[in-house]
Amino acid sequence: MTRSTFVSADAAELAFVERSGFVESRHIGSAVVLDPDGSPLISLGAPDAPVFTRSSLKPLQAIAAMSLAEQVTGTWAALATASHKCEAGHAEAVAGMLESAGLSVDDLRCPSAHPADGAFRRSLQEAGTGDPTSPLYFNCSGKHAAFLMAATAIGAETASYLEPGHPVQARIAEVVEAFAGETPAALGTDGCGAPVFALSLTGLARGIGRVVRLGCTDADADPTGDADPGTTSATEPFASFTPAARTLMGAVFAEPWAIEGHGRPNSTVIDRLGIFAKGGAEGVIVMSTKAGYSVALKCLDGSSRATGLVALTLLRKAGAIPDISDDLLGEVIAEITESVTGGIDSEGRTAVVGQINVGEDIARIR
Repeated sequence: MTRSTFVSADAAELAFVERSGFVESRHIGSAVVLDPDGSPLISLGAPDAPVFTRSSLKPLQAIAAMSLAEQVTGTWAALATASHKCEAGHAEAVAGMLESAGLSVDDLRCPSAHPADGAFRRSLQEAGTGDPTSPLYFNCSGKHAAFLMAATAIGAETASYLEPGHPVQARIAEVVEAFAGETPAALGTDGCGAPVFALSLTGLARGIGRVVRLGCTDADADPTGDADPGTTSATEPFASFTPAARTLMGAVFAEPWAIEGHGRPNSTVIDRLGIFAKGGAEGVIVMSTKAGYSVALKCLDGSSRATGLVALTLLRKAGAIPDISDDLLGEVIAEITESVTGGIDSEGRTAVVGQINVGEDIARIR
């Protein structure tokens, strides 16, 4: 029997696309918003059904690697949880991570890719390197470099760092289960070649909310701040990762560009709203406020074009972002949501002929 995520009969309408006054497409899926204690504030569709978390899992993978390799700090920490578009700064940082561990690009086991950032790609071409491709330019190369740094730090083999039984991946599995508060329903291979877990959206939101809250809480106000990794309580199995979470969140909020790229959706949400955002392939996204309110969702058709709009709208509907004005929220949503275009206007510019809207199941939430 083929294992599966939720089906359309269990989904809610998350968004629809309107073109020239006609509803052209609808995105259905599931979503959940949790309070800082992990209790649901909003549930849509089937948020307890498993989904492959894809790159939305990266904060948990990052703090697991960082707990083994303390030198993953600053920009390197941000790259450990990034899905970058490979600007020059991204490539330079990942190369530095590898060099610090005495490794090179040849040690990366992610696929080769062109830089997604056009300016950087053109600069390489103009430098006479031809049409450049490299594992260094793959959007998950920072995560892979962090895995390799962790393997080197503990004296583990580097060639097999993606194998589920490798000590680094074993640590990641422990972290995922502890933070999500559930046993993954399935283990698969992500697009970059790393193991990826199937969790419920509730588990994903809970796990990332814990990382962000743990990483953004003042040490003086946090009773877990001085937790000893060797004596973590059974009720808070994630508390020992406080130092890694603080390092990670400090890096992410200090350098939002590193997570995706200048002007890119996730980086924009982090930079302008102070909300952690991490999208993943196949229509998955997770966001969390610094206080630990979190939202996770999946569009069933695998599209990501409405995920930022839906996630931010659900946080607003849940009362999780009272300090963000409607005007600012609207500006950011417009900036990260692609336009519905058609033809050109009277001045020869691309004309906007419609928009992406939240679906009825969200619009009626009061």
